[in-house]
Amino acid sequence: MTHTMNEALVWQTKLHARLHDPAEKALVLLRDPAGHEGGTSRTLWRLARSTELAAGSPLDNDNADVLHAVAFKEGIDVSTYRSVRRADWWAAAADRPQWPMREVLSKDGQKIFAVAEFARVRWTQKPVLKHPLSGAEYDLGEHGGLSETDFTDIKQRSFDHFAKLLIRDGGITDLKRSVLAFWRFGPEVMEDEDNGKLGELWRLLPADTRVPDHSIWDHLDLTSAFAGAFAVDPKGEAALLAMSFGPVQSFIEAARSTSDLWAGSHLLSRLAWEAMKPVCAELGPDAILFPRLRGVPQVDLWLRDDCGLDRSLFDGCEWMKAGTDANPLFAAALPNRFVAVVPASRAVELARTVETKVREWLQSLGKQVVDRLLKEAELENDNAYAYRQMRGQLEGFPEVHWAAVPFSLIHCKDEARERDLDVSSLSAAMRPFFEGDSEPGFLDSAAWKVLRKETKWQDHTVFFDPNPGVLYPAVHELAERVLAASKAARLFKQAPQKGWRDSLTGEVEWLATDPEQRSWNKSYREKHGTLWTKLEGRFGIKKGEHLGGLGAIKRVWPALFAEQVGKALGNADMAARRFVVSTHTMSLAGALSKWIEKGERIPPKWIDELKKHDRVALPRKLVLKLREHDYGQGDLLAHIPAWLDDARDADDAAALQDARRGVNDLLREKPDTYYALLLMDGDRMGAWLSGENAIRYIDSFHPQVRDGFRKHIEREPELQKYANQPRALSPNRHLAISGALNDFALTVVRYVVEREYMGRVIYAGGDDLLAMLPVSDLLPCMRRLRAAYSGHDDYPDPENAAARHLKLKKGFALLEYDDKRTLMRMMGSPWTAFDGQKHMGATASIGAVIAHHQAPLAAVLRELHAAEQRAKNEGGRDAFSLSVIKRSGGAIYLTQKWHAQDREWPAMKLLLKLVEAFEQEGASRRAAYHVMEWSHDLPEVAQLGRDSYREMLTTLLHFQLQSQGLTKKDDMELAQAIAATAPLDKPAAEIADAIDNLLSVAEFFARDAHA
Repeated sequence: MTHTMNEALVWQTKLHARLHDPAEKALVLLRDPAGHEGGTSRTLWRLARSTELAAGSPLDNDNADVLHAVAFKEGIDVSTYRSVRRADWWAAAADRPQWPMREVLSKDGQKIFAVAEFARVRWTQKPVLKHPLSGAEYDLGEHGGLSETDFTDIKQRSFDHFAKLLIRDGGITDLKRSVLAFWRFGPEVMEDEDNGKLGELWRLLPADTRVPDHSIWDHLDLTSAFAGAFAVDPKGEAALLAMSFGPVQSFIEAARSTSDLWAGSHLLSRLAWEAMKPVCAELGPDAILFPRLRGVPQVDLWLRDDCGLDRSLFDGCEWMKAGTDANPLFAAALPNRFVAVVPASRAVELARTVETKVREWLQSLGKQVVDRLLKEAELENDNAYAYRQMRGQLEGFPEVHWAAVPFSLIHCKDEARERDLDVSSLSAAMRPFFEGDSEPGFLDSAAWKVLRKETKWQDHTVFFDPNPGVLYPAVHELAERVLAASKAARLFKQAPQKGWRDSLTGEVEWLATDPEQRSWNKSYREKHGTLWTKLEGRFGIKKGEHLGGLGAIKRVWPALFAEQVGKALGNADMAARRFVVSTHTMSLAGALSKWIEKGERIPPKWIDELKKHDRVALPRKLVLKLREHDYGQGDLLAHIPAWLDDARDADDAAALQDARRGVNDLLREKPDTYYALLLMDGDRMGAWLSGENAIRYIDSFHPQVRDGFRKHIEREPELQKYANQPRALSPNRHLAISGALNDFALTVVRYVVEREYMGRVIYAGGDDLLAMLPVSDLLPCMRRLRAAYSGHDDYPDPENAAARHLKLKKGFALLEYDDKRTLMRMMGSPWTAFDGQKHMGATASIGAVIAHHQAPLAAVLRELHAAEQRAKNEGGRDAFSLSVIKRSGGAIYLTQKWHAQDREWPAMKLLLKLVEAFEQEGASRRAAYHVMEWSHDLPEVAQLGRDSYREMLTTLLHFQLQSQGLTKKDDMELAQAIAATAPLDKPAAEIADAIDNLLSVAEFFARDAHA
C-alpha cells in the first residue's frame, strides 16, 4: 500500500527544524539579552510568513524574552511544534553528553533545572574547537579570540544571509526550495575581507559550546532529519534505513585502460546518487546521515536543475567553472552505501523504490549506449538483438541490499516525556546477531549502563532518564548487522550466457546484431565484420575487442558524461571531447614540463603527424604551466601521448618504434618510460563508522567544562567511569567522518595530486583513492596525501610553491587558493595525547607501483592491490608499500610504517632524504650495490645484542655512504636513520633484505627512469 504524504507539512516542519536554533548561537550565547532563540531564528520565521520584511531589515527583538516554545508555537499547529521539539531532543541526546544540573526556584516559584556554573561556557571569551575523531584541541584564542565581536552585527549578518536564501513566490514562501537552500548554502555565509576570520569559522561554529566537537549545521541537519520523518509517519515514528550496492571491486577492476578504471568507479558513484535521489526528493538530503551530501557536485546539479534553486547561488562553485575533466563533476565522490533517517511506515516502500529506480536508471543508460554504438556503426536498423542482450545482462544489477530498524523497538514507559526507556524489544531483536549471555552490543556498554537511569549527585541531577535518541548506537548497530546478513543471503542469479565471452570480463557474451554472431571465432569476426570491428578506434575500443553490456557502458560512459556536463555548463566544446587518462601521458609529463619551461617549439615536420591523433587530457599542473608560459602550441602538446597510444593500440611493433623515435626527436631527449599508480585506503573504516577508537567523553569537553567536571567528580566512581568511557557512536560521528572524507576526496586530494604535483586523480571516493603520477612525484605526493588525510603535516616541502596554499594543522586543512579560503576538518592527527596517554586516531595505508608504460594494465593493477595489501598486512596498517616492476624483469619491494614510534625520522622522510643523497653531485649510486655485497654476511642479532648490533649497522652504513659521497665524514644522521629501520627481531637474512630494499628503491628513484 502506498502512503500519501502531506508534502507541505513535511517541508514546513523541516523549515521550523532548521530555524529552531540560530546559526550564530555560539557567538551570542550568554551575551544577547534576547537569548539565542529570541533573535535571528524568531525573525527569520516571521520573514517566512510575512511579505513585509526583507533582507536588510533590522532585527525585531520585541518580546525577546519569549520562551523558545512560545516562539515556535506562533503560526504553526501544535503537532508540528511537538515534532520539532521532539526532534531537537532526540538530536541533542544522540550527539551530546549530558551535564550536571541542579534544581532551583524560578521567579514565579516553580522548580526548574539549571546547569552547573562550570558548564556555562561563554565561548567567545574562550573559543575552542574540538576535533570529534581525534579530540585535538584548536584554540582560536591564540589568533585573537572573538570576544570583541559585536553580537548584534553578527545577528544582522546572519539574518541577511538567510533572508537572501528564503525563496518566495508571489509573497508565499516556497517551503521545499527554502529548506534546500538553507541546507546547502546556510554554512557558506559570505563575509567581507575584514571579517574573514568569521567566514572561515562559519562552517564549524559549534552547536553546543560545552562540547564544541560538532557544528550547528550538524545539529540542524539531524533535527531536520528526525522532524521530517516524524511529520510523514502516521504514528510519528522514525527508522534507520541502511542500503548498499555492489559488486564494487570486481566491477571497477574489469579494465584494460585507466579510462576503464575511471568509468567503473564513476559509474558506481553515479549509481549511488541515483539510489539516494528518491530519499532526497521525498525527505530532503539532510535525511541521509552517511554520506554527507552537502557540496557534492552531482547533488548541486540536482538542486539547480531538478529542484529549481537559483542558478546564481552556484556561481562560486568550482564545478560551474572548470571546462575540462578537472571539473569536480568527474570525481567519483560517493560511496556504494548510505544510512538515512526515514519514516518507519515508509522504510520498506522507500527501500524498494530505491532498488527499482537505480535499476531503471541503469537500464535506461544501457539503451542509450546501444543507441550510440549502433549509430556510430551505422547499424541502427539492425538492433533488436543487441538491446535484448543489454537488458538481459543488466537485469539484477547492481545488487541492492538493505535493512530498516525502527526506533519504535524502544518503548517509553513515560510517553509524554519519552523517558523511562524499556529496551527489551530492542535487545531481543539484537540478540540473534551477538554471542554470549550478556546484553547485546551497545546495551552492554559502560556508557549505556550509566546513561540508562537518572543519576543523582549531591544537589545535582547529573543524568536524566534518556530519550530514544541516546540509543542511536544500538539502532545503527542492529541495522548494520541485518544489512550484513542480507548480503550473505545473495539471491542474484546470472542469466545463462551461450556465446563467446567479452574481452573485458570474460563473464558474459559480447553484444551482437545477430544471434549467430555469438559463435563466430576471431578470424570469422575479422572476415565478416561485427558491431565491434566497425567501432575500432572509437570510444577507446581497440582492435579485436568485443564487449558485453557493462563493458560497453564503461567505454561509452566518458563520452556520454562529458556531454551531460557540457550541457549542464553550456559548454559545447566539452561535450565534443572524450577525456582519456593515458599512461603515456604520465611517462611523458616530466619531459613535456621541461619543454614548456625552455620555451621550445614543435618542429613543422611533426605538426601534421600530431594532428592525425586525438588530444588527451594533460595533468592539470602541466596545463597551468602552459597558461603561465603563454604557450601557443599547448593543444598540440596534448596530441603527443595520443601518438604513442594509437601506435600501441594498433598492435604494430614497427609503428610503435617509429612513434617513439619521432617523440624522442620532437622532445630532443629520451623521455621517461615508467609511470606510477597509487592506491590509498583508510584503515579500519568499518570500525570507525561503528564507533571504535572513539575518544573519551571528557576529552570532547570544552577545557572549562573538562576542568570543572574533573574537580567535581573526584570522589564519584560512577561519574569518573562515565567521563573516561569512550564516546558512544553518534550521528555526529557519521557526519564528521563523511564530511571529512568528502572534503578530502573532492577538494584536498585533487589539490595535492593535481596542483602540488603533476598527477591525475582517477577516482577519489572518500578514503578510497586511485591516482596516476610521474615517477619523480610519487614519493612526495604519497607523503603529502597521508598528512592531508590526518590534517597535520610536520614537515611540508618548502620548495613546493603550491603546497604553501594548503596548511594542515591539528586535524584541519586550510586551503587558500583562487581568492578563496576554505577551512575543512580532516580525519584527525594519528596520535593525540590525553592525560599522558596516547589516543590513536584515523590512519591510512598506501600501495604504489612503478611500472613500464607498456606493461599490461591488468597485471599492474594486480600488483597495485598486492602492494596495498602488504601495507595493510605486513605493514600492520598505517603503512606504505612500494613495488618497482623493472622492464628488464624482477621487482623491488619496500614496506614501511608511516609513523614508527621508535624512530626519529618517519620512513618516508628517510626515503626522500636517501633519494636526495643519491641525486647530489658527486654521489655514486653504487653505494646501494656495495651494501648488498656485505649485508648478507651479517651475524644474527643474538650474537651481539640489539644495541651493539644497531651500532655496528650504523658504522658499516656510514662508511659506505661516506665513501660513495652520499654523506659527509662527520654526519652520522642518515646512517643512524637507516639502521633504525632494521627489524632486529628478525633473522639476519631478513634484516639484510630490509636494508637492501630500502637502498635499492632509493637508488631507482634517483636515476633517470628511461630504460
